Amino acid sequence: MRPKTFEAHCLRLPAATKVVQWEGTSVFKVGGKMFALAGGFIARTGGFMFKTSNMAYQLLIEQELARPAPYLARAKWVQLVGNDALPDAELKAYLDQAHGLIAAKLTRKSRKALGLD
Repeated sequence: MRPKTFEAHCLRLPAATKVVQWEGTSVFKVGGKMFALAGGFIARTGGFMFKTSNMAYQLLIEQELARPAPYLARAKWVQLVGNDALPDAELKAYLDQAHGLIAAKLTRKSRKALGLD
């Protein structure tokens, strides 16, 4: 997936925002909490990074499509071995899941304010 496609998909998700931090890295958030990273230092060290479920984390790493994300592995984040490691449709599904996992951890009040409930 191209970085512009990744960004466009992330920003289409409900209440998603983007900020640029850490050496020009695009940080995609919902309710102020990160769910995906692209560009900047991420581009120099490998592929896109995103939050996963426990099962997806194991699957992606075992299939050598991703590695534990630097600094975020304990929270079940992965870094793809390359931006083209997954077909676009699969990556979009993982991004949808990442967004959902983070949104689900927001308070009920925050979810309601963001229009997620």
